[in-house]
Amino acid sequence: MNSLIGTYECKVDAKGRLMLPVSLKKQLSAVLQDGFVLKRSVFNPCLELYPMEEWNVLMQKINKLNRFKKKNIDFIRKFTAGVKMVEVDATGRLLIPKDLAVFGGISKEIVLASAVNIVEIWDKDKYEQSISGSADDFAELAEEVMGQDDEDYGIS
Repeated sequence: MNSLIGTYECKVDAKGRLMLPVSLKKQLSAVLQDGFVLKRSVFNPCLELYPMEEWNVLMQKINKLNRFKKKNIDFIRKFTAGVKMVEVDATGRLLIPKDLAVFGGISKEIVLASAVNIVEIWDKDKYEQSISGSADDFAELAEEVMGQDDEDYGIS
């Protein structure tokens, strides 16, 4: 799957369903029939939507963890807490399960943000808070993450 592109403002209905934006649905068209995995984010108060193919790649990595180490078992348990398989229905809607909506603070106004190979689902206000900050802060972060001279760490 190619990298996903775009940030989309959407609404969730009273039943917790969101209509996938047409542009995002087109980008996901090759994987729609396989379904998705929806989970809590590890680092942010949002949800992460994994196309099944991407989820399987991640699970192959996690399955290599030694299960005779307590920290690995604890990690797997916490990482997969609340994980749900979800599908896009015939009308292009995705149901966000109640427990995950509560975790993400998702009620009505949301943002779907592409994050390379997954989609983050944010409460709109929380998303705005997460991206706010000074340009200098982002410039420093960009330099630290992407500015390495080593080819394995950063873009050269």
